[in-house]
Amino acid sequence: MKRTTLFLISLLVVTAMVAQPARRRNQQTPAAQTTSTTPMQTAQRQPATAATQQKQKPAGVSYREFPTAQPMPADVSWRRDVYRTLDLMQDENASLYYPTMPQDGRQNLFSYLFYLLRKKQIKAYDTNLEANENFAESNTVTARALMDRYHMYYERDSVKKTIRISDADIPSDEVKLYYVKESVYYDQNTATFHSRVTALCPVLVRGDVEFGGTEARYPMFWVKYDDVAPFLGKLPLMSSNYNNAATLSADDFFTMGRYKGDIYRTVNLQDRLLASYCQTDSDMVREQQRIEGELTEFQRHVWGIDSVQVAAEASAQAPADSAQVDGDNDEETSSAAPAKVRRQGTSRRNRSAAAPKQKKQKAQKQRRERAPKASGSGSGFSVRRQRH
Repeated sequence: MKRTTLFLISLLVVTAMVAQPARRRNQQTPAAQTTSTTPMQTAQRQPATAATQQKQKPAGVSYREFPTAQPMPADVSWRRDVYRTLDLMQDENASLYYPTMPQDGRQNLFSYLFYLLRKKQIKAYDTNLEANENFAESNTVTARALMDRYHMYYERDSVKKTIRISDADIPSDEVKLYYVKESVYYDQNTATFHSRVTALCPVLVRGDVEFGGTEARYPMFWVKYDDVAPFLGKLPLMSSNYNNAATLSADDFFTMGRYKGDIYRTVNLQDRLLASYCQTDSDMVREQQRIEGELTEFQRHVWGIDSVQVAAEASAQAPADSAQVDGDNDEETSSAAPAKVRRQGTSRRNRSAAAPKQKKQKAQKQRRERAPKASGSGSGFSVRRQRH
């Protein structure tokens, strides 16, 4: 009996001693557990963490990988918004149109914007009949709605719930125009004058012109330039007809003002298009020139031009002014010498012409001196002395 009791007591003691390290291992801190993990386990945990962060990323938020221009301040002292039509058939804007089909890693602006819209990386806003922009959240439009509206062929996978469209079915060759909203403003905080694009709208041009039809314009959607600027910094464009290696980004193309467009509308009190009050094409051209002149004159008369530009213009004008002054001095010197000669020539001519007159006056004076003098009585005869 005693042996059985001693055996049970010793068994309990041994069990307690063996179980105590296991409890301590279970009570270790998370820091100690982290240090005890192997590098392979750490590498296996990293993809799960990245996936978790991807799930926690808010929808519709795009992280800017490329720096963009500073946004326009809301408290500017002067601003004027104009709308321009960019014709992609012109050489200044052809970089936005070619190539119409993606090739060699290059694509045009519309193909790139539509790709971003399909991936839901940017937001597009619907237009109305007058092609006005409305950046309200309720006015957003999806890529599928645009494909249905403009009859783009696409394939839909009902299982994966995805949409697939080939590059040949994207009407990038029919987008021949762009509507651009441009803000010209004066920033009193930095005393500078700026002109920047604030919105873009691709315009679809369709029609059988070759068979006597007319072309119709269909403004597709508006996008905020600040939303697409980080992505446009990654879109390379060809910048020269003579050097095919010269490229620049689409963001630089718009920021540097490399585009060329005619004004078709300005923000005014009556919200009217230029075509609504310009009766003829000549009236339209004169109105466009007048508005361009107003923008140029305001920029010239406001202390907002870059000092470097002013210094460059002054240095370029200084040699011309000095050359003009030297030319004026030379002209004055050259003109002064002939004048002296002319004065001298004139005096000689006067002396030669006055010589006969002086001789005549001298002869008359000599005759008067030889003539007899009259008497004091006033008689008109003289008395001669007679010889005795």
